[in-house]
Amino acid sequence: MKARQKRTDTRLAQEVLEKIKRERIRYIDLQFVDVPGYLQHITIPSHWFDLDCFEEGFGKLDGSSIKGFKPIYESDMILVPAPETFAVLPWSPAEQRTARILTNIYESYGGARFERDSRYLAQKAEDAVRKAGFTVSYWGPELEFFVFDKVELFPSALAARDAWAESGYRIESKEAIWSKGGINFPIRFKEGYYPAPPEDTFQEYRSEVCSILEDYFDVKIDAHHHEVATAGQAEIDMKYAPLLKMADAVVSYKHVVKMVAHLKGMIATFMPKPIFGDNASGMHVHQSLWKGTKNAFYDPEDEYAELSQIGRYYIGGLIEHSLSLAAIVAPTTNSYKRLVPGYEAPVYAAWSRSNRSANVRVPVYFRGGKTGHDAKRVEFRPPDPACNPYLAFAAQLSAGLDGIKRKLDPGDPVDENIYLLSPERRRQLGIKELPGSLAEALNELESDHTYLNGIFTSDLLETFIEIKRVESKQQSLRPTPYEFYLYLDI
Repeated sequence: MKARQKRTDTRLAQEVLEKIKRERIRYIDLQFVDVPGYLQHITIPSHWFDLDCFEEGFGKLDGSSIKGFKPIYESDMILVPAPETFAVLPWSPAEQRTARILTNIYESYGGARFERDSRYLAQKAEDAVRKAGFTVSYWGPELEFFVFDKVELFPSALAARDAWAESGYRIESKEAIWSKGGINFPIRFKEGYYPAPPEDTFQEYRSEVCSILEDYFDVKIDAHHHEVATAGQAEIDMKYAPLLKMADAVVSYKHVVKMVAHLKGMIATFMPKPIFGDNASGMHVHQSLWKGTKNAFYDPEDEYAELSQIGRYYIGGLIEHSLSLAAIVAPTTNSYKRLVPGYEAPVYAAWSRSNRSANVRVPVYFRGGKTGHDAKRVEFRPPDPACNPYLAFAAQLSAGLDGIKRKLDPGDPVDENIYLLSPERRRQLGIKELPGSLAEALNELESDHTYLNGIFTSDLLETFIEIKRVESKQQSLRPTPYEFYLYLDI
């Protein structure tokens, strides 16, 4: 009988057991995400943890109750803790001291890794990096989000879902331009970028989130600031990290952002476009490939952007597959209310070195030397924070590696405001427009997905598309307030 491959690092597992004892941890949250990317958990008393549990796992998961996982007739699944993700939850009371550990999901009865486990895709993506001849890929997503004082669905959440006869929402924010008054200065539409306190009322909130991420979750922070929109839009930038570690960090980031807001009586949301007429929340993703200590995207002889030929081929892959990638990196119906002209969101598949109207950008803050070498990367701008980071990073990597493998030339860079170009000029430049809806993006994914082979299975893709088709259709069935405004007197 073939020996089973070890499921965990024994040294790391032992360190976690020592931390559990030293920190007097009473409970462990076993966490994972479903196919769309929502965080799930089950809590286990810490006395059940020993070295064996990091190999055998916990038979506590009913996969039929998790979106996109299992049918009811084969629902038993195993959660195997990933010790490198151990983090004490600072909001847990001392008498119920709790830590979290992200998990890898396995089939039951000695089975293999579960193919729809998002974290497994990220691990396979890192394998693909090495198979392609590189050492590591680094990732630096810029997640934006809103923090509101209150969001009310009225007359109830049920009415908002079913929209029989009455439905609406109300956003309350002390910063908002529509605020009814108070002691705060309102932030006007599209004027929220970098204002200092007292206009920026979330300085301390963001700093607290950053401190928790650094002190408890081993997530290094580069900077934080208010974002462009009114009503508490924020951005916290994490220092770049390898693909799997960064995807784990995004899961932690979103959890901490929401929890800190909740504990302060507010609500944080990563919904891409909650406010009409102002900027939405994106997740621009910076990425690079390295061979040892050498940045494979850097070429000091390139006058335009110090970008290597490998970097150009990688961009060629992102542009070639931009339309189908949209379904994975911008995976909600609300995402396509963000991907419209006029709000710094990318609408067209093109590349440039500083042009934020292109969907692929090569930042050029530094030139030459070690700083230029280390900072050289590609920024893919269509993603938003509603995506599943494991799937989104794996898909972008797949597209980029396909570009390198096939030597896809991205064409000439476009150093013009693409929003202002005529349709004829865009056609001359070969610039394609990104999908205008989730339904269109899913059509593109169904017709262009072979570049994902080897990381994504057909089973996972079919499941993802099925889930998102339902969301798209259900959203299209319901009347909206704007339709009443347009058509009530028709």
